[in-house]
Amino acid sequence: MDEQAEISTPKDAANNALVLAFGRLQGAANRLEYILGRALETECGISHLMFEVLLILGRAGEPGLSMRAIAQEQVLTTGGATRLVDRMEAAGLVERVEDPGDRRGRLVRLTPLGERTTVAASRLHVENIRRYFLAPLPVEDRERFAENLRMLSHAARDMLPRLP
Repeated sequence: MDEQAEISTPKDAANNALVLAFGRLQGAANRLEYILGRALETECGISHLMFEVLLILGRAGEPGLSMRAIAQEQVLTTGGATRLVDRMEAAGLVERVEDPGDRRGRLVRLTPLGERTTVAASRLHVENIRRYFLAPLPVEDRERFAENLRMLSHAARDMLPRLP
């Protein structure tokens, strides 16, 4: 890819190799998000964003995570994270508990239903990832592709400002 190609017309912009590559990445991510997210909603009754929060909480284990940590991981405002956790709490997937390290603080953790939903949704998700994300790629490229995505994700995360 020519990273130094001059862009002087809209056609140049539309045909720039880097612009095209990023657009393809974004288009693939959006389409896969739709396909995999719809399966989670249809078959497990949760949004993809809820699923991601369930995974974050499952990874964190006991005693749970603060709303700020959830917001930071999902690139949400604390208000957006609070509304999402409110819906998840109403659905019985998570609960708010006292923070053992801060008497004024509250943590969010999985309920038994949240744990079961995480496992069931993950099994479906893995099946769909194999089908829609891995199957179209050559077998010999899959591991390297996944590692490159991990590096991109971490680099982008590290460039974001931390929530106060």
